[in-house]
Amino acid sequence: MNIKSLLLGSAAALAAVSGAHAADAIVAAEPEAMEYVRVCDAFGTGYFYIPGTETCLKIGGYVRTEVRFNENSYGANGRGDYDGYSRGYLTFAAKNDTEYGTLSSYINLQADTESDVFLDGAWINIAGFDVGYFYSYWDDGLSGETDSLDSSFGALQNSARYTYDAGSFMASVSVEEVENTYFTDRDSNNDVGVTGKLGATIGGFNVYGLASYDVDVEEAAFRLLATAEIGPGTFGIAGQYATNPNYYYDRAEWTVAAEYAVKATDKLTITPAAQYFGNVRTGSDFNNDLDAWKVGLTAGYQVTEGLRTLATVNYTKFDGDAADALVSDDQWTGFVRLQRDF
Repeated sequence: MNIKSLLLGSAAALAAVSGAHAADAIVAAEPEAMEYVRVCDAFGTGYFYIPGTETCLKIGGYVRTEVRFNENSYGANGRGDYDGYSRGYLTFAAKNDTEYGTLSSYINLQADTESDVFLDGAWINIAGFDVGYFYSYWDDGLSGETDSLDSSFGALQNSARYTYDAGSFMASVSVEEVENTYFTDRDSNNDVGVTGKLGATIGGFNVYGLASYDVDVEEAAFRLLATAEIGPGTFGIAGQYATNPNYYYDRAEWTVAAEYAVKATDKLTITPAAQYFGNVRTGSDFNNDLDAWKVGLTAGYQVTEGLRTLATVNYTKFDGDAADALVSDDQWTGFVRLQRDF
């Protein structure tokens, strides 16, 4: 009876205490809703929505390391003919739909063992217009590593460009800021160039033409480039002419280049190529007594998804009366590269 009374008394006491504190019961707070990153498939693979917006972002790039060979070049700096080189590259692309079509913006950042981080492109695209800092069409060339169809000043400029693309036909015109050349003192403030491009695609045949005018030096450059699917590979040929050295092309008065990119296997592509330069530039003028030719071979192999290798070897020979004045009238160059893309 004593034990029974004790148990009943304890139960009654606990019930009273629970009732007295019922008003002070702790209520767990609701967790805040989390917004997970959503995949955006409207503009291709790799895009995702920036949380809280309808803008899609894609981050990509690559890591590259290579060993370069440049006969009679690196040795002048006491380093021998070989040089190691590595690069990190990041690309950011942001896109969203508007009443004017897709609004796109791009940022490219590059850092390597020869320079600090620098801007390699930043521009806006909408309704066929590109405005900002980007590479011009003169940066395009054949697919191998033998041809030299660009200017020694590069092709990255502040520009405004409009492109009409109908699929099988395209037309484009751009106005570019052309600076940092040594042909004039550039005190005229006419650091402007204009470029026009026309292109067409018919089956496996592609052709385009370029025409550019450097306002400051009042000189022009022209290019015609064509590729065609032939047999197991792609044949490419290009021809260029410059009225005099200018921002767009200054390596020679005229040049012709050709290559044949053979798809040997699903992973291996082999590209033999050759180029001839007529009246090579020495100083600030074309030299009628100096020509050159270049032959080379490039091989690319896709090791696995995201990892590839590229190797090239090229031989350049200078001919003509002015060749005797050169330190070396021939030169071997090349590199072996490993690159991880993401």
